Amino acid sequence: MRTIKRIFKICLMIIVIPLLYFTIVTIHGTIVEYKGPDQIELDAFGGDNTVSITDSTINILIWNIGYAALGKETAFFYDNGRVFHSGDLPVIMPKNLSDKNDAGIQDLLRKHPADFFLLQEVDQYSKRSYYKNQLDSISNVYPTYEAYYGVNYKVKRIPVPYFEPFNVYGQVDSGIATYSRFASSDALRLQLPGEYDWPYRIFHLDRCIIVNRYDYKDKELVLINLHLSAYDKGGVIKAQQMEFLKQLCSEEYDKGNYVILGGDWNQCPPDFEYDQLAKTNAAGFSQINIDKNFMEAGWTWAYDSQIPSNRKLRDPYDEDQSFVTILDFFLCSPNVVVNDVHVVSTNFEWSDHQPVMGSFTLK
Repeated sequence: MRTIKRIFKICLMIIVIPLLYFTIVTIHGTIVEYKGPDQIELDAFGGDNTVSITDSTINILIWNIGYAALGKETAFFYDNGRVFHSGDLPVIMPKNLSDKNDAGIQDLLRKHPADFFLLQEVDQYSKRSYYKNQLDSISNVYPTYEAYYGVNYKVKRIPVPYFEPFNVYGQVDSGIATYSRFASSDALRLQLPGEYDWPYRIFHLDRCIIVNRYDYKDKELVLINLHLSAYDKGGVIKAQQMEFLKQLCSEEYDKGNYVILGGDWNQCPPDFEYDQLAKTNAAGFSQINIDKNFMEAGWTWAYDSQIPSNRKLRDPYDEDQSFVTILDFFLCSPNVVVNDVHVVSTNFEWSDHQPVMGSFTLK
């Protein structure tokens, strides 16, 4: 009889303790959940910039830097569906790899000067990047540039893997960052629509865009830095975000302004087959496309169709085996001429994305 009671108590503890842990984590996450306001005016970090746009041709580099932790050596436990236990995959990358990636990212930006840098997954204070302030370290590469930062991922404690409470993903404070050689007349963080159901939403990103305005002649250049939703089954949330962007862009163009959007769309551009660059490695992968009729005639989707900008994270990068595609590109209004767009090939050394450089003329 005692043996039966002992077994019963052990079984009860196995059920109650995890349930209590999940309950505490969820309640705490709900209480401290970050809710981005619909609109925030952004102040510039970095240099005191007074330079205005005078040349009609500008250069923009976009890059999801993967918080300097998703280099070629990385297989991400979450992309492998390991929500409960990480198995043989690290939850946080070793610090030596984080340091290597940080240095490589800064060096590449230094070697590829542009008028604007639109970066995604830039950490300010996160466990996954050893609490480094990447916004500041990148600002030091171009100290005279204005820097604008929009928080889109602010969680006190991300509790995955659930069955490893002492090895969790932990605190994240991250966002998107725009660096500019020119003085911005106005900068806003705009909250994007759409969210996951509770309680998942409290541990996911609050997607946003940064909208900068630059005076040019008697008009404005409206520059938009974006990072749309991932892990979005069926693209339901992305569809809401895209409609928001469409309305915003159309209104700005109707005013006569120049409009350029750039960043990580987490979907493929129109008419680009998601497996076009890696058909033999596409088993088990899929990616939605933007509808080719999404924007009115004259708008340009600008991307490099020959070199991938993204690789998947189920395994470390292998040029012959990894699935790669294009998720990073530009959208330009009809009064913007696309001179050139090309991927800067890094062999995915420092991030799961490769930078994309674009040259544009405001006509």
